[in-house]
Amino acid sequence: MPPTRFQSMLANLRTQGHRVTPQRLAVLRYLAESAEHPSVEDIYRAVKADFPTTSLATVYKTVALLKELGEAMELGFSDSGNRYDGLRPYPHPHLVCTRCRKIMDPDLEGIADLTAELARESGFRILTQRMDFFGICPDCQKNASP
Repeated sequence: MPPTRFQSMLANLRTQGHRVTPQRLAVLRYLAESAEHPSVEDIYRAVKADFPTTSLATVYKTVALLKELGEAMELGFSDSGNRYDGLRPYPHPHLVCTRCRKIMDPDLEGIADLTAELARESGFRILTQRMDFFGICPDCQKNASP
């Protein structure tokens, strides 16, 4: 049975010789289990519920460390701050609702082909990519008045 996302993140943290505190474990678990692409503030609120003495600085440092280790991907948005993806910390497309700010991960198979084609046609050595699609999610469409 393959390791869970949390187990994989934890193993990488330990392999790299980083301390594993209860607060750090809580941040890892939240990111590993969240499909919501939370902000640091979202993570902080969730962790603080179980660990009231946790500081916002601790959460920021832990998220920065996970990003550095390749265990979390940062999505920067100029109008709403950064959000983080711990479930899929590799380049992949995102659907972003411009009303509620929900971020979703579509499953698309053609992205690798598109990246290879761009590299081939342009001569670029592509190191990473970010592809975001902005629109209105199904929930916001349902709740919109006619």
